[in-house]
Amino acid sequence: MAHKTKYTLAKLAELLDAKLTGDGQCEITGLATLKNAKPGELSFLSNPSYADQLKSCQASAILIDEKFLDSCPGNKLVTSIPYVAFAKATALFNQSPLPSIGVHESASVDTSVVLGKNVSIGANAVLAANVIIGNDVEIGAGCYIGEGANLSDGCKLHGNVTLYHRVILGRNVEIHSASVIGADGFGFAFDGSKSVKIHQLGTVRIGDNVEIGACTTIDRGALDDTEIGNGVKIDNQVQIAHNCKIGEYTIICGCAGIAGSVTIGKYCIMGGGSGAVGHINIVDKVQVSAMTLVSQSIPEPGMYSTGTIQAKTSQWKRNAIRFQQLDSIAKRLKEIENSTDK
Repeated sequence: MAHKTKYTLAKLAELLDAKLTGDGQCEITGLATLKNAKPGELSFLSNPSYADQLKSCQASAILIDEKFLDSCPGNKLVTSIPYVAFAKATALFNQSPLPSIGVHESASVDTSVVLGKNVSIGANAVLAANVIIGNDVEIGAGCYIGEGANLSDGCKLHGNVTLYHRVILGRNVEIHSASVIGADGFGFAFDGSKSVKIHQLGTVRIGDNVEIGACTTIDRGALDDTEIGNGVKIDNQVQIAHNCKIGEYTIICGCAGIAGSVTIGKYCIMGGGSGAVGHINIVDKVQVSAMTLVSQSIPEPGMYSTGTIQAKTSQWKRNAIRFQQLDSIAKRLKEIENSTDK
């Protein structure tokens, strides 16, 4: 089945819940940036710093906030949330290949697997015993689904995704290539001479409408399950360790690392390359800036950062020496204060 790639502005206004100003019969065949748009394409303005590109933009229409109307000639779709409207428009013009319904002849599907309606299973995929697959599920080429895993309706696994045994996915979960869900958590007990493995007896439970980027790993719980809440979005190359609880609608950006037994609240943002040490709690609506290490629990909403600002290396080295001297400076200052008091 082919994608629909042409809409009138009147239809787009209806689908995007926007107010049309201009020719409703103008046809739109794609999306583009303000700088590179051509006739027949729809663009958008969400960042005011690009407002100077409006007058020269060649797009047939622009998604725009009402406050920029005077700066924008031509057709407009007016909305108070142009970036959200643009996000919805990308779904309308999505050109991702549509799956072929059915099981590829090279796939290995155990006889005990339960398949829903309109399921697509790609080449060389492997589905182990007692797997349950809901309706409208897409499993890409080379995926492995372990014993007893359960995928709810509308899930999409891109090529070479691995789900270990008993992993549970909610509805409309999308997982990108090479991600691994349900591998053993990093658990060992040292007996004085060697590390003894702690077998991970829990699993991973993922809520509805979650998206997980490529090459991300989410470990299964040691006893309790690792849990990812509804609407969570996880970027590429993220590590989430065993027994973590990630609250609803939280965003975790690329290369973040979350140690074991961390609880993160709802509507949080973990910036790129950030991390959290184990066994801490982060409340709702916390933003952690890029490259920040969260080393203790965060009890109040807000933005948190660690590390030092960028500087030339020569200056940074001098600052680093000063940091090492802070304790002795503080002690000398205290002695001076005590002496002054006397």
